[in-house]
Amino acid sequence: MPSSWRVNSSDQPFILIVAPAGRALAASARRSGFRPLVLDLFDDLDTRAFAVANVSIDAMEHGFEAEDLIDPLLCLAQGRDPAGIVYGGGFEDRPQLIAELARHFRLYGNTAETVERVKDPQWLATLCRELAIPHPEIRFARPRDPEHWLIKKSGGGGGLHIALASSRTAEPGEYYQRRVSGQPISAMLLCAARSKLQILGLSEQWATASSGKPFRFAGAARPANIAPELAGQIAAAAEAIAARAGLVGLNSVDFLADNDGFHLLEINPRPGATLDIYSDCDGKIFVAHIDACEGRLPTAPLIFPRAAAASIVYTPIDLTPMPPLVWPEWCHDRQKPGTDLRKGDPVCTVSAEAESIAAARALLDERLAVFLKILTESASKEAAA
Repeated sequence: MPSSWRVNSSDQPFILIVAPAGRALAASARRSGFRPLVLDLFDDLDTRAFAVANVSIDAMEHGFEAEDLIDPLLCLAQGRDPAGIVYGGGFEDRPQLIAELARHFRLYGNTAETVERVKDPQWLATLCRELAIPHPEIRFARPRDPEHWLIKKSGGGGGLHIALASSRTAEPGEYYQRRVSGQPISAMLLCAARSKLQILGLSEQWATASSGKPFRFAGAARPANIAPELAGQIAAAAEAIAARAGLVGLNSVDFLADNDGFHLLEINPRPGATLDIYSDCDGKIFVAHIDACEGRLPTAPLIFPRAAAASIVYTPIDLTPMPPLVWPEWCHDRQKPGTDLRKGDPVCTVSAEAESIAAARALLDERLAVFLKILTESASKEAAA
């Protein structure tokens, strides 16, 4: 049975959230006046605090499956009459699960058919050619010069699905994409219909390599520090591709950009990893997602007054178990004491805001160093006790 944490009753509507890590969506839902009911994989301390009720499932190895999801979600919904369900990552490679969710709940997000279409690498490559948007060449047969290519999984996300083509051969469900250079840039969009959408901003991203995962997502900062002309070109490409794709709600489009231009890499047809750095001053971004899925854009633009940055902290050592910590207030997704973590597992997310992206990145780096010191010292004390 799910473990539940209750808050004071109110007239605010319940909303179901399902994602590998549900905290960011739950926090955003709270700020927008919803009461979140969360199913995720981590059951971290912050998700417990934001959720009216939450349940975690053990699906780290195989990902979400229908038998894992539907009964716990129905249990969370029982007696609460949620307005609907919002999903995060973890579904792009299994759109049939989105269809299953839609059979049980009002879906606030892209349909299974839309997700399946936009995550088809051949469809995306063809659309980019039609729209004259630069896109790296893709192949389904192993190239003769694999050192210049990547292997990607159809429907993958978060960089975990990307491998060097020089390291192995593509498996069923994977394809080859030519390597291109540049800074990772992501455009966040709010889409209500093909002709009704807004660019909320551009962010820059970075990765941190781990064994067998050279492009694992690490963090993001907003607004992206790129030339205004290039930013305008990227925004126009994101709007064009999103309109043709028929996206709804919050979505993002990923690019690689340098001084010579940009390449569009992929579409993320759901609220994604950069949600943490899009905290608008009125707390309306989550309800804007709900409204956009029903065909309405905000009458007033969402305002993001300060630059923001966030980074996932992956433990540099085994933590068996995770020690109790005095957590700084700028830590989120906090792992519970007693959890067994292996080197490279996520411990928390660290965030920072400032008046410029340079200042936000500097403050983020400072906080990351402080937290790693807290973590390693606490682990040493725990081991010595």
